[in-house]
Amino acid sequence: MDTSASNRRLRVLLTAIGNTTLIPQPEFQRRLVWINKDKIEFIKTVLEGYPFPEIYIAAGKVDTKTGEGAEMLVDGQQRITTLYQYFKGSTDLRLPKDLPSYNKLSEVDQVKFLEYKVVVRDLGNMSIDQIKQVFQRINSTSYGLNAMEIHNARYGGEFKKFAEKISQLDFFDDYRVFTSTDVKRMNDVMYCASLVATVMSTYFNRDNEVEVFLEKFNEEFDSKEILLQNFESVLTFISRLNFPPKSRAFKKADFFTIFVELYKLIIVANVDLAVPNVRRELEAFFSSVDIVGAGLDTGSADVERYYKAALQASNDRGNRIARGEIINKVLRSAI
Repeated sequence: MDTSASNRRLRVLLTAIGNTTLIPQPEFQRRLVWINKDKIEFIKTVLEGYPFPEIYIAAGKVDTKTGEGAEMLVDGQQRITTLYQYFKGSTDLRLPKDLPSYNKLSEVDQVKFLEYKVVVRDLGNMSIDQIKQVFQRINSTSYGLNAMEIHNARYGGEFKKFAEKISQLDFFDDYRVFTSTDVKRMNDVMYCASLVATVMSTYFNRDNEVEVFLEKFNEEFDSKEILLQNFESVLTFISRLNFPPKSRAFKKADFFTIFVELYKLIIVANVDLAVPNVRRELEAFFSSVDIVGAGLDTGSADVERYYKAALQASNDRGNRIARGEIINKVLRSAI
């Protein structure tokens, strides 16, 4: 593939967007997800004359009769669209007091902004399928990136930060819920994001709904303070149960269920649970599950159902619901 890189003045790109000869968001591009803070920091980067990574464009449709044509912005839409919003004074952009709007810049600074040089890599005339392939390669999930690492690259907002804060609570270190690999690959953040999304909604399949919450609460997440208090309350209750770190209670699938069901009872339903009773019931139940798992005996229908729901495809919605129903029954027997 023959590509070439060159500099284009920002004013050329902004003018092209304005007259639709540069399409900033082809249909295969993801939606804009930068929060306002990200946009402000990027605008400051340009105003202060610092460089940013190259953008990719490709030739679009050409009218063979008039010779007129358009280009597509294959990668870099968030950056260029943010600068266009600043240039046009868009209401989608909320400027802080220390950042003047474009129309309040001095003429010298306006010229500097418009003359800013953007590194553009021109992919030339390619088919839409080839362009999609390039976009997918640039933003690939195939280079060892897992779902949360991709989300982290796309979403830097409030919900993601809150999930990260939850994952860093001492509880998870104290009970060794996450491995060092989990932390390195952001699996701990994804797990906590799923926990938060679940207590805010209901059990869902794997991590399918996490992106919905990442996007919905990317800009603002007003309930984060009360949620943090609620999470700390439930985690404190679990700590008081005094299970050893190697207990089944701290295996990821089992802990997920215990936490969600305790949250429903303690926080949502405001049920007063006695720690000794809960410890006794859960310990007896998990002991039965472990016996079934070791093949030493057959358990009750609930024990066998729980064991199967925790053994394979434990993150499937059906298995999460099954475990939730059974643990809820166990907890209510402690009331």
